[in-house]
Amino acid sequence: MRSLAAAAILLATLAPAQQGTLPVPGAKPKQYVTYAADQQNLAAGKRTVMELQFRVAEGYHVNSHTPKSELLIPTKLTLDPAAGIKASPAEYPAGTSYSFSFEPGEKLDVYTGAFTVKVPVVAEAGQHTLNGVLHYQACDNAACYPPKSLPVQLAVTAK
Repeated sequence: MRSLAAAAILLATLAPAQQGTLPVPGAKPKQYVTYAADQQNLAAGKRTVMELQFRVAEGYHVNSHTPKSELLIPTKLTLDPAAGIKASPAEYPAGTSYSFSFEPGEKLDVYTGAFTVKVPVVAEAGQHTLNGVLHYQACDNAACYPPKSLPVQLAVTAK
């Protein structure tokens, strides 16, 4: 009887530890959008358009920069000012028309999969870092989720 009680206690203490290592079916990602940071090399003193590569997680979409309703939160890149480099306003890609099966007449303007945001810059010679944030709201076929902010960092070398 003692060994049965000891085995039950052992299982009870190990079970919670094992639960944390098992994948949770249907778990939502922590970030619905990822950013692929690339070192940017450009000519000093000349206007150059940098391309920032983002990817929306499979099964999700984010509203474009110009959603079709005031109620939807647009995707927006905000860059902080930095010494030695001047960034112009971001240039966003056109969204894709999207509708839900339960509301086929209502078209949304969204990004899915990979999308590129272009940022024109002029930099002085040297190494620079631009920091910023991509603000977005992700949705799936059933719901939209609270808005998120994705930190973005651009390493730039101008020669």
